[in-house]
Amino acid sequence: MAMSGGKDDGSPMMEMNTTPLIDVMLVLLIMFIITIPVATHSVDIDLPAPNNDPPPPDQIDPIKNKIVLTQQGEILWNGDSIDQSELVRNLEISKTYEVEPELQFEPESLASYDLSSKVLNIIKGSGVTKFGFVGNEKYRSFGKPAGS
Repeated sequence: MAMSGGKDDGSPMMEMNTTPLIDVMLVLLIMFIITIPVATHSVDIDLPAPNNDPPPPDQIDPIKNKIVLTQQGEILWNGDSIDQSELVRNLEISKTYEVEPELQFEPESLASYDLSSKVLNIIKGSGVTKFGFVGNEKYRSFGKPAGS
């Protein structure tokens, strides 16, 4: 078992032996991984204290506008049938109030998807900020077999 320190002609070996360098780097890497603290992804938020007192009547938003899309392709604004141009006008009027009314959107189960898309684009383009979908809870079991 002979070891060679260079070439057979007696000249020194010119390449650097990187094996000890790699061993040292691996040991350092393992030490750094072990010493890194466990990352915590928590964000502390100061939540307001619960208030059981109802707000004064002047701060309650009593106006709620409801848009219903019917199976027949009608747009109902608070129960009255309107067309798309009247919808745009009503949305612009509702934005002029001191307190913007909440806009509730409730398409019927078999309402036209195309009409729903057009109405949602009109609402988005109007800049209404208080908007919500209502009536979704009645579709929770829709499409599930009975007894599930």
